[in-house]
Amino acid sequence: MGGYTLIENASLGQRNTLRVHARADLLAEVHDASKLPELLNFPAVRQGKLLVLGEGSNMLFTGDFHGTVLAMATRGVQVEQDGDVARIAVAAGERWDDFVRWTLGQGYAGLENLILIPGTVGAAPIQNIGAYGTEAAEFIESVEAWDTEEHRVTTLDRAACSFAYRDSVFKHQPGRYIVTAVRFALPRSRELRMDYAGIREEVARMGVAKPAPFHVAEAVVHLRTRKLPDPAVIGNAGSFFKNPIVDAATGEALKHAHPALVSWAGADGRWKLSAAWLIEASGLKGAREGDAGISNRHALVLVNHGQATGEQLWAFAQHVIERVQATFGVTLEPEPVVV
Repeated sequence: MGGYTLIENASLGQRNTLRVHARADLLAEVHDASKLPELLNFPAVRQGKLLVLGEGSNMLFTGDFHGTVLAMATRGVQVEQDGDVARIAVAAGERWDDFVRWTLGQGYAGLENLILIPGTVGAAPIQNIGAYGTEAAEFIESVEAWDTEEHRVTTLDRAACSFAYRDSVFKHQPGRYIVTAVRFALPRSRELRMDYAGIREEVARMGVAKPAPFHVAEAVVHLRTRKLPDPAVIGNAGSFFKNPIVDAATGEALKHAHPALVSWAGADGRWKLSAAWLIEASGLKGAREGDAGISNRHALVLVNHGQATGEQLWAFAQHVIERVQATFGVTLEPEPVVV
């Protein structure tokens, strides 16, 4: 069929980075976003559940999916130059890391701290992906999507996207919007963000006196590859738990009881706590049960050592949440979508 392909009883094992063996009743791969209305009107798709899937790097399947999994495989990047700012429209199916590297090669600044994050461009606004002190939302001008409620293409500007920490309108209205493209506004130059998690020290170690965005990107690559396990080597979905946010009184009480606690003060007076520190201090870094476990390299990362099922991985994640709650009275929330 023009613009998309359909596969029945499709394996999702190669479509999620935790390497969970799950199947979908129907897998639809879309190569032309204009064909979405036609595809969504297909009886088998219209009558069942729908799940939009990028590279599966932010997804835990706890079992088979009884419905249609829709994968955006669209490609394309369009640039409009507006003085020192480039407005760049990117198709949802483009790989995020490829796009970040392309922007650096073109001499644009802003996304350097977000290099090496797995996933597609279309998934970036949903999660409002972030790393090393930067969030995608800072550079997203608008998101184009198919609105399944109003049955039309719509454009949501930054305000309408309701971006927050690992959050957006797309999470609050799951299933309503199918992202087809994301428009970014990227400057030629801006102040580099180097005060987070060892970037400045890494750039100094590289012997760079006057760093440019691509130097910061290289430093982040070094830091990420040292700290985080490679999904190509061991199944994982990157950071599995969000850094919890607590009120000032709770943060101060925890810091008083645990002086080594890693935390950051927010502008609103609340505290963001390091989930990795809480998990490690609960004695769970490197712990495992069967093939489900926590990485021995980074306490935020849930890993599949081989044949763990989605159910076993989710059970282990719950064990981590319960242990941290019992130890510190803080509730961790998963970052990926649990299906």
